[in-house]
Amino acid sequence: MKLFAVLLLPLLGSLVPLFAARFNRTVCAWLTAIAPAIALGIVLSLSPQLLNGEVFAYAVDWVPAAGLELSVRLDGLAFLFLLLILGIGLLIILYARYYLSQKDSIGRFFAYLMLFMTAMVGIVASGNLLQMWFFWELTSISSFLLISFWSDRTEARKGARMALTVTGAGGLALLAGVILIGQVVGSYDLQKVLSSGDLIRESHQYPYILVLVLLGAFTKSAQFPFHFWLPNAMAAPTPVSAYLHSATMVKAGIFLMARFYPVLSGTDMWFMIVSITGLCTLLVGAYIALFKHDLKGLLAYSTISHLGLITLLLGMDTRMAAVAAIFHIINHATFKASLFMAAGIIDHESGSRDMRQLNGLWKYMPYTATLAIIAASSMAGVPLLNGFLSKEMFFTETLDQGTLGSLSWAIPVLATIGAAFSVAYSLRFMHDVFFNGEPVNLPKTPHEPPRYMKLPVEILVACCLAVGMLPGLVVLDLLNAASSATLQGNVPEYNLAIWHGFNIPLLMSALAMVGGLIIYYNRKKLFHFQGQFPEPDSKLVFEAWVQALVRAASAVHGWIENGSLQRYLAIFLLMTFAVSVVPLMQLQETAGLRSQLPLDYASGTAAVLLMLAAFATIIWHRQRLISLLMLSVVGLIVSVAFTRFSAPDLALTQLAVEVVTVILLMLALFFLPKRTPKESAPRRLVRDISISALVGGIVGTVNYALMTRPLESISDFFVANSKTGGGGTNVVNVILVDFRGFDTFGEITVLGIAALGIYKLIVRMRLYMPSGDEFGRHWSTDSHPMVLSTISQMLLPLALLVSVYIFLRGHNEPGGGFIAGLITAVAIIQQYIANGVEWMKERISLNYQALIGSGLLIAFVTGAGSFVFDRPFLTSWFDYFKWPWVGKFELASAMMFDLGVYLTVVGATMMILANLGKLTTSERVDTRELENL
Repeated sequence: MKLFAVLLLPLLGSLVPLFAARFNRTVCAWLTAIAPAIALGIVLSLSPQLLNGEVFAYAVDWVPAAGLELSVRLDGLAFLFLLLILGIGLLIILYARYYLSQKDSIGRFFAYLMLFMTAMVGIVASGNLLQMWFFWELTSISSFLLISFWSDRTEARKGARMALTVTGAGGLALLAGVILIGQVVGSYDLQKVLSSGDLIRESHQYPYILVLVLLGAFTKSAQFPFHFWLPNAMAAPTPVSAYLHSATMVKAGIFLMARFYPVLSGTDMWFMIVSITGLCTLLVGAYIALFKHDLKGLLAYSTISHLGLITLLLGMDTRMAAVAAIFHIINHATFKASLFMAAGIIDHESGSRDMRQLNGLWKYMPYTATLAIIAASSMAGVPLLNGFLSKEMFFTETLDQGTLGSLSWAIPVLATIGAAFSVAYSLRFMHDVFFNGEPVNLPKTPHEPPRYMKLPVEILVACCLAVGMLPGLVVLDLLNAASSATLQGNVPEYNLAIWHGFNIPLLMSALAMVGGLIIYYNRKKLFHFQGQFPEPDSKLVFEAWVQALVRAASAVHGWIENGSLQRYLAIFLLMTFAVSVVPLMQLQETAGLRSQLPLDYASGTAAVLLMLAAFATIIWHRQRLISLLMLSVVGLIVSVAFTRFSAPDLALTQLAVEVVTVILLMLALFFLPKRTPKESAPRRLVRDISISALVGGIVGTVNYALMTRPLESISDFFVANSKTGGGGTNVVNVILVDFRGFDTFGEITVLGIAALGIYKLIVRMRLYMPSGDEFGRHWSTDSHPMVLSTISQMLLPLALLVSVYIFLRGHNEPGGGFIAGLITAVAIIQQYIANGVEWMKERISLNYQALIGSGLLIAFVTGAGSFVFDRPFLTSWFDYFKWPWVGKFELASAMMFDLGVYLTVVGATMMILANLGKLTTSERVDTRELENL
């Protein structure tokens, strides 16, 4: 359970700030930090085993048939990311306490932050691919909430929508890739997938899997050409940028590539896609970062560049390159999170992030400047800092690869150029902000931040120094554990040291340093050169694409959704035909080997009557009463067919539903226009007949093919276990109240909700009462004939008696609560028809809403009662008893559940029919009132 606690604690922690916000901001921050701190403590308690290569896994079955389980799996890679997520997350909580203003809702901010932390922990700790994808999408949703936290700002709303659109679309692609992986491997269990790399790579679906998974990873990690959303997400508060866009969210895409590295790598397709994408992202991000005047804009594009560097390393597909990628993940998280927080401090204490105004801050903020300069130097790859070590490893691996064949020399050259731009924009960050004269028109005089606002930056900068100076002592074991989990094997031998002698990688570092100095010295010329090109606003481009897509969708929707029921049915039926016709054409013989039943006189007559009634319904559709009668004939013959094939329960249900439907339609027909619309044009008539013939032929062919082939059904199981497992011989009823009782409970719940919805729609409805039929003949003045009234009153007790009988026998004979409820409803509605609403109000006072509620409550309590006996929900109980004079009889808890079904059906049916019938009372509607409605 320790493993599940790591996942659940941040989720529970997201509720804490909502209640703690009533206290002061410090208390709220400390209370919020408790849950992730405990989770981090649990992870650290497992560190000795995880660092030794052990894997912890725990799973609970959820929906085994669909491959779904609640699963947690921790290995070295997950351990590394959990340290980043939980450790930096705690620092962000402390930092945000001082960054957010008094008018910002700190409780809401921390709730969103903890929800995002939960999603990230879920991604890295999931042992099931579908579960991992769920948390993957949760990061998109929770990051949307964080980026749009300042929702009163246009750029925040647009940036959040852009991030959600891009990463959400990538998530859909990832879902498709995960499903394909599950089909190939036969399981969504992560451990099984990681051990099936050869199986996946040899599958013909591998190209599709690779592209879909990489689309998910590239969109989340802002790889080119999906990089544009990340700079626009900088509209979020700086704590969000420091957490999401340096240590967590964008790293989710990197984690995905690292996690699937042993499964998807090792092919030319992987080399080309991943390495070229990473190289392009590295260069594009580094180049654009140099020209950004906004501090967070510069850091955003530098983040893109470093994410491209990690992706390029993973794409090289050498074991040592993967180790270098993992190492740079650690280093980038520390120096970039500290830089973002330093930028937030500068913005918070000076009122600006524009580097054209931020000059000479060393004079006003020397301590913050020192911390920021160290972090920026690490980003530039200065020796004795952690960024230098991973960049040295990066240069080494660019020399030892053959990704582009004879053009592979271009990769180390371009990598050195990218590193030179990295040095240049790092120098610009340091020199332009902290030196370079005096500040220009700042909103307020800069000063040092509160003591504890600097503490998170101090901790991260100390990590940069410690790893840079003592790498073997500080980070070697963690790096080996994470690399081993990524490679799913032994880590290659390497020397994690500050000095490796004079070699080509050191020369490349020196060239990058000198090149960066030259680029920065000539920055004015570069700015002038770049200024000749128009700078597209990615928000405007994105909005234009979105609007174009909306217009196209609106046009398609307008063509389809034009209010024509005929068009809807035509499109639906044509799609059915298109989907069905190809498989049927591949069927060599329609008829199977199963023998057919002999055609007897009764069956033939019923089939002919069924067809004639169906045709009559169509032919006389303008004469609504006749068409309704013909339609009821169809329903009657269907019920006879159920009886013919030994399904009396279905026959009784069909008959009862048919009666209720006829009553409902009779009430509805009363208010329809007297005259029907004109017939369709001949061309449309030919179209409709053609579509009907095509679809009818397909449906007939499918039915004939199925009925003439052996059918393996689960019915044998129910027949064999109905008596022993449910205590009843009526298999249908036992299925409804026992085996599939949860389905039945859901169905009656939906029935009750539908009845309430219909009631709310018609309760205040005022309809004009037609005075006569379509030929002008007035309705009879005798609205309630004595013969009908007398017969209905005589039938009521008999109908109720039959209903009770049908209800009581349902567990062992045809019947049950549903059929009995319909019979009762028909008996009561007959009194409304025969005697009128006012007459019924004086004699029967039934609260149909209460009937529905009582039925659902009884059904639920019956199901929940099994908890008392430590059984699953809706487990039935039955036993046999013997009383004098009565004899042996059976009692089953399913009878109470069936009573709930009965009451719900009666209440729902009567609520619809009785209230629809009230529209036809003697009350007249004033025409002026109608005009005002």
